[in-house]
Amino acid sequence: MTTSFHHFIFFCILLISISLTDGIQLIIVNNCKESVWPGILGNGGHPSPKDGGFHLASGEETVLQVPQGWSGRIWGRQGCFFNNQTDKGYCQTGDCEGLLKCRGIGGVPPATLVEMSLGTSQSSLHFYDVSLIDGFNLPVSMKPVGGGGGGGCGVAGCQVDLNAYCPSSLVVERNDKVVGCKSACLVAKSDRYCCTGDFADPAKCKPTMFAHLFKTICPHAYTFAYDDSSVLKTCKAPRYVITFCPLH
Repeated sequence: MTTSFHHFIFFCILLISISLTDGIQLIIVNNCKESVWPGILGNGGHPSPKDGGFHLASGEETVLQVPQGWSGRIWGRQGCFFNNQTDKGYCQTGDCEGLLKCRGIGGVPPATLVEMSLGTSQSSLHFYDVSLIDGFNLPVSMKPVGGGGGGGCGVAGCQVDLNAYCPSSLVVERNDKVVGCKSACLVAKSDRYCCTGDFADPAKCKPTMFAHLFKTICPHAYTFAYDDSSVLKTCKAPRYVITFCPLH
């Protein structure tokens, strides 16, 4: 081989190594029996990969590359119908104003949220959790791959179909099918259930019977604002797998 070819190979390897260390991979997997339309929202000042939304057929997966320090949320939308020409339509749950690409718009609850704040330096950890504070629509988990760096690197998630256990007062139905389970806050809209106003205090805002039910079924997810801090996971991994319907 010529010297120039060796230089070319070295340059390619260098580019690959830089690209792998320049950010963090989020591997989004749809293990559900039906399509899921993931929605993505970067927190203030952070971009939303893939313009905030895309289609993922049953059994498919895709890899997102996010920069170090990225912070945001991912949720699954279901029962979506979009016009192929305009990318406009609607979703039965998690809808973002009828857009395929949410472009900075959050999903309408109830929706199971995967939340994360990914550290920037070699010493800072990544924080991630799954939240039912805005209700539930799909089982989901977030699991690190190749983690370390002093964190517990556990699995965050609500991996059971909570819709099957949803109290009738919290049920969301579409075409006689349960597609979501509201939180008590969404239904009551009171400070007591939302941990707001006079109840914005862990000493005053306690879990409701609904939060206790959700916690029994999904012990590794946030069920109300001042839930057990152990559900917040920490790690320092180069990639994370986010799986919809992980137990299917």
